[in-house]
Amino acid sequence: MLAIIGGSGLTQLSTLEIVRREVARTPYGEPSGALTFGELCGTPVVFLARHGYGHTIAPHQVNYRANLWALKQARASAVISVASVGGIRADFAPGTLVVPDQIIDYTWGRKSTFFEGADEVVHHIDFTEPYDQALRERLLAAAKAAGHAVFDGGVYAATQGPRLETAAEVLRMERDGADLVGMTGMPEAALARELDLPYAAINVVANHAAGKASSARSIRFDSIEEVLQEAMIRVRGVLEQLCRQTGA
Repeated sequence: MLAIIGGSGLTQLSTLEIVRREVARTPYGEPSGALTFGELCGTPVVFLARHGYGHTIAPHQVNYRANLWALKQARASAVISVASVGGIRADFAPGTLVVPDQIIDYTWGRKSTFFEGADEVVHHIDFTEPYDQALRERLLAAAKAAGHAVFDGGVYAATQGPRLETAAEVLRMERDGADLVGMTGMPEAALARELDLPYAAINVVANHAAGKASSARSIRFDSIEEVLQEAMIRVRGVLEQLCRQTGA
């Protein structure tokens, strides 16, 4: 069963044939919302809205541990994350779809491991490649089959939020090698790795990052929703094709 975590712009899957919704309980508290089980193009899918169905949970307040634990408990075999981001790289213009391959973590204070507490042994994971390569390749193949252009690779900078970044912070990230900036990629990816859940992401560039191109002086929020609405149609097309290929 494929798990899909939807971020800003994707709080539900309109083409998902819903079978049931389930309120999950975890040792780490409540996840962002009920899990929605169903079928997408013949493949069993469980969907979770990262920010809640009313988009009421800020990035730094998402219970990432509960979300991933609930999906693992629901017997998900892999996780696809959908998230909106700012484009730092010049060719990552609004509306661009990217399947990132690396992460730089600038977040702080978030619960970032399942292995903590007086009774837990310290647990290290190999995080050299933060995204599952086989799952990335499946996403890229699905995008190609669906006829949607997707960039293969990019460095995702995870920031604390909920505020957007300053132009100076974006310049720093660019010097660090970041191509995209978002607020939810970590610790989500690391927690999935701790649970041995293959994890990959498809990012939607909602706007140029602060100080870049059309965002040189400020970010125009009025245009972001329109960009996301159009881009998420293509994201749904990629996910549907992924499910067709999975079920074939």
